[in-house]
Amino acid sequence: MPAAARFARNPSARRSVRALAAAGLVAAFAVPLTRRRSGIDLKLSLAALALGPPSIRLLLGPSKLRDGATYALGMWAFTIAHELPFDDPERLEQRLRVRYPIAIDRCFGFGRLPNARLQRLLRRGEEPTRLDWVLTWTHWLWFLEPHSALLYVMARRPEEFGRGALRMQMVYDIGCLGYFGLPTAPPWWAAENGHTDGEQVRRIMVEVGERQWGDAWPRLYEALGGNPWAAMPSLHFAASLMAAIVLAETDPVAGAVGTAYAATLGFALVYLGEHYLTDLLAGAAVVVVVRRVGSAAAPLAEAVSARLRRPEFDPSFLPSAPSS
Repeated sequence: MPAAARFARNPSARRSVRALAAAGLVAAFAVPLTRRRSGIDLKLSLAALALGPPSIRLLLGPSKLRDGATYALGMWAFTIAHELPFDDPERLEQRLRVRYPIAIDRCFGFGRLPNARLQRLLRRGEEPTRLDWVLTWTHWLWFLEPHSALLYVMARRPEEFGRGALRMQMVYDIGCLGYFGLPTAPPWWAAENGHTDGEQVRRIMVEVGERQWGDAWPRLYEALGGNPWAAMPSLHFAASLMAAIVLAETDPVAGAVGTAYAATLGFALVYLGEHYLTDLLAGAAVVVVVRRVGSAAAPLAEAVSARLRRPEFDPSFLPSAPSS
């Protein structure tokens, strides 16, 4: 009998695998959350985060729940991982890049930053305008939009959810690699710290947030702003663009809505001072890469997933032993 067949028939082996998967799932949450208090280093934290998605695929059988949980754990891993470099801000600042996006964006803006041009053109006075409020809320809604798009796909065409979720996760993962490899300051930070040669770029979102949320704003800002130098590429734009593509493959009307949102968000990110135009173009490039690579990665991911599921399959898929 093949080794895989003997393994699948061995209850003790199956229990051991499930126990290891459960331990991996606990580690994916416990290690990152306690890293600062326990002095756990970055590499170990990343390794623990990587255990989450495969662990849940071992613990749950094929279902919408498992697909959704795998994606949710992937997003949990991204949320923590993109903040990890900022655990040591002084060390990260030594690698921080500030000037290159300014130089590139000034080429697009004919000698001036597009952020500064837009704010000068559309901003009136010191108080936030209606446009500021609308674009700020467009920005805030991004925290829900890509995931809502995938929920829509799951409801309308559940067979397409896995492929869409895989591509969305790839966008976030590639973006996170950019945050580790090329930490880049956003335009509002560069302006506040004197790197824009006198060009003023205000962080309009903060001005609106202080008026919208009052005393609660500092806590909200601290919760959502874990790494201020996670700017290149713009995952705000990349994820919204991928969401538009996934929606368009499911429903043309939903795709049009997603495209309109992505375009509005792209404009908002530049106007609000959150991203350079260069960041947005890099985000779009990530989506192009994922679209090309994703079609090849999907069969591989499914094959790996099938291998991970083998221990929990019903042994009826194996040849029956001859009766005596």
